[in-house]
Amino acid sequence: MSVRILALVGSLRAGSHNRQLAEAAAKHAPAGAEIELFEGLADVPFYNEDIDVEGSVPAAAARLREVAGGVDAFLLFSPEYNGTMPAVLKNAIDWLSRPYGAGAISGKPVAVVGTAFGQYGGVWAQDDVRKSAGVAGGVVLEGVKLSIPGSVTRFADTHPADDAEVVTALTEVIEKVSSAAAVAA
Repeated sequence: MSVRILALVGSLRAGSHNRQLAEAAAKHAPAGAEIELFEGLADVPFYNEDIDVEGSVPAAAARLREVAGGVDAFLLFSPEYNGTMPAVLKNAIDWLSRPYGAGAISGKPVAVVGTAFGQYGGVWAQDDVRKSAGVAGGVVLEGVKLSIPGSVTRFADTHPADDAEVVTALTEVIEKVSSAAAVAA
């Protein structure tokens, strides 16, 4: 039985290097791990308790919760926007944190990785994502990190799925997430 891991990408841009990184993770997932890239974060409205009412939750948010509820773990991909995480990723975490204490992220392993143009590969943003996911109830795998600097130049001519160093590092991350999910189950 495979460990099901949901990938949430914090960049909506069509040519996003973080999207490409998530695609590489899905393509090179080791045996026993299945990575599903969630499509539709752009359609999820900003979290608002007034619209988070049973029976009338917006369809995109309900779909996010439904898909997330059926997985064993999360792999979050975050670029760095103005020194922090993108709003779309924070919004997804907010929706997954509810209902408080029983949200779809609660008790499940979460790893955060990503790439950014800067020399540190988005570590500030990724640290913020870890903090938010932990507060939301996820079991953040603090020791599982991958921050790839210089995305614009590194991936100008090479897709992350074709970068042997990136594939090796991603595979290690996925193996650690899979192991944590297996223990949690």
